[in-house]
Amino acid sequence: MPPTDDQPLGFVQLGDTGLQTSALQFGTWRFGKRTESGDLEISEQRAHDLLDTYADAGGRYIDTADVYGGGDSERWIGDWLSDRDRDRYTIASKIYWQVRDGDPNSRGTNRKTIRNRITALLDRLGTEYLDVLYIHRWDGDTTARELMRTLNDLVADGLVHYLGASTLQPNAWRIARANELARAEGWEPFSVLQPRYNLVDREIEGDYLTFAREQGLAVCPWSPLAQGFLTGKYSRDDGLTGESKASDSSRWADTYLTDANFDAHDVLDAVADEVEASPPQVALAWLLHRDGITAPIVGARTPDQLSENIDAATIDLTDDQMARLTDAAAGPYADL
Repeated sequence: MPPTDDQPLGFVQLGDTGLQTSALQFGTWRFGKRTESGDLEISEQRAHDLLDTYADAGGRYIDTADVYGGGDSERWIGDWLSDRDRDRYTIASKIYWQVRDGDPNSRGTNRKTIRNRITALLDRLGTEYLDVLYIHRWDGDTTARELMRTLNDLVADGLVHYLGASTLQPNAWRIARANELARAEGWEPFSVLQPRYNLVDREIEGDYLTFAREQGLAVCPWSPLAQGFLTGKYSRDDGLTGESKASDSSRWADTYLTDANFDAHDVLDAVADEVEASPPQVALAWLLHRDGITAPIVGARTPDQLSENIDAATIDLTDDQMARLTDAAAGPYADL
């Protein structure tokens, strides 16, 4: 289904699953999240406004996790869904992180944890099934056999449709091994990958993307704007505009506020001027045009920010513009 002026988000196929879903997915990790001072980054009303904005633009893929907002993200999504046709939306959540102090069995991906947490998250979402269940991290204490058999049982029971793995880009071999085991046993394999990837974070280029292409796995990157670096609010001279630099960790600053990244941003700004768009829109458009990428995950604090991000789906980039952006921060495997 192609995009329209009223609904700029069209549909793409989620890897080899056959499932059609939105070209931009909506990430809800800020729902219910509190700042260091205890203030909510996004309240329930703002969360519903954002979901309305996304849905009105044709968006149908909502990404969350059972730890986001201490469970509030799933609750608020569930409340919002209660007035809508659930089957029209692709809902994804993630499990792994500890959810109860002093209880080591409330963390990881062993059978007990997965079974308990799928029940709890479905209840918060107010739904009988989850479209995509991600493992948020790899659990070194649980064997691949126990993990894949347990996940397969969720699919067999109709609680989950598809399986995904998030943030495992240095360890693609774990997914390859788990999928080989699953297929040998006739179990459901992982179908969706969720790595970090953007114009300046290029670590998945090479073996990871090659593996995903060869296996028909969907690749749905998080942090498409490099944790805010590609939004244009940072300057080379002072490192930051509009916010106190003290609010950013030294690790973040050391990672992103570099001469090489600002050089890449200069190219991003130039292309943005050429196509009369904002830098974040062009950064997202680059991902949407990038071979092997299925659908980036976008987030926003306000409906206006989200609408701006969504409009990236309407931007066409020439081969020359794509090449310049790709070469601006080329990783070791940029040509693959």
